Order: sequence, then structure tokens, then C-alpha cells
Amino acid sequence: MNGIRGVQIAGTGHYLPEKILTNQDLEKVVDTTDEWIRTMTGMKHRHVAAPEQATSDLCVEAAKKALEDANMTPDDIDLIIVGTLTPDMMFPATGPLVQNKLGCRKIPAFDYSIACSGYIYGLSIAKQFVACGTYNNVLVITGEILTRITDYTDRNTAVLFGDAASAAIVTPSEKNKFLGFSLGSDGSETDLLYQPAGGSKIPASHESIDQRLHYLKMEGPSIFRLAVN
Repeated sequence: MNGIRGVQIAGTGHYLPEKILTNQDLEKVVDTTDEWIRTMTGMKHRHVAAPEQATSDLCVEAAKKALEDANMTPDDIDLIIVGTLTPDMMFPATGPLVQNKLGCRKIPAFDYSIACSGYIYGLSIAKQFVACGTYNNVLVITGEILTRITDYTDRNTAVLFGDAASAAIVTPSEKNKFLGFSLGSDGSETDLLYQPAGGSKIPASHESIDQRLHYLKMEGPSIFRLAVN
């Protein structure tokens, strides 16, 4: 095709697991209070995936709601993009698992891992594919089961994270409805929020498990200063 097409979000959806972990629940396992959590974060509770649920399951539920909102079926989707740092497994990617569970055609599906900013990156990627005419209907999903890498002996992180998934379907539009994106990164600050073990740098071992290196680590005050400055 000639030229650049307009792009829009045709439908959205989200999924929250049924189980709820309240501030009062956390008071029983870590040195904190409901008042402190609400004052510092505004949070009253967070959702927790069931033991039998994996990230792909949460993603599928969010995708179903987005399809319904867009009045589409799985057959309408041309590409699936999944943003997650808690995939079902190291490989295969979560995207193809979602493609299969959702009942889509044998379309391209891939993952990316950019944590908190993942949704913006996903929309940016989808927008380029649709705008240039490579694909028509792109399903963007972000999903996490962070409670499984949260250390509930660490009051700084235990109160913050829950499990959820969100989805959006990006399609062509006569008028472009995306204002733009501003993306960037700073690799010098990666030690402020990370999961030390589980990758090629520190493979899983008895030692890494004993040292609790598979839980996420965060320098809260430094993260706050970085975000607001």
C-alpha cells in the first residue's frame, strides 16, 4: 500500500484474578501497617493468581474481553505481542501459548520484556506494524504474575505487587488517533529494580535459591527519585 495509515485502539480488556491480598493480610506476614501502605502507595489490596494459573492464562482472559469490546473474533487477529517479565517459562515464548489457547490462526506471536513501561512499548510496536500496512489487527497484551517473584519477608516490595493482565487491539483508522510516543532507556540504573537470578548470568542453583536471588530486588527511594526527576 502507499502512504502511512491512521491507527486507533479498537478495543480493550483486562483481567484480575479472584483472590485478593489485603493490607491487613500483609500486616500478618511483614512489618507494616494498613495505614502506612495506604499513605505511601494508596493501595488497599492487590490480586493474586490461583496456583493453577500461569501468565498466559491471565493474558487470554484479558484478550477475550478486548475482542468482545472490539466486536472481533480470534480469527480477526493478525499478530499477537505479549509484554511480560514473568513468562510461563523461559521458552517457548508466552505469545504462541496465548495464540493457541485463544484459538487464533497460525499468526506471528512474540514476547518482549520491559516491565512497567511495557504497555507503552507494546502500543508503539503495534502502531508501526498497522501504520505501514504490515498487519491490520494487532493484539497487544501485558500480563504479570509478580507475586511469585515477590519476597514476602521484604516490606519494601511485599506491599507493592500483584497479578493482572490487560489487552488492547490496534487497528487501522481513517484518522490517526495516536498522538505519539516518547521512548527511552538508561541502562546505568538497572540495579535499582531487578531479579538477580534465573538468567544466564546467575543460573538457577541451590545456592541462588538459598540466597533468595530469584525474588525481585528494589531500591525504593532511588526508584522514586528517578521517576519524579
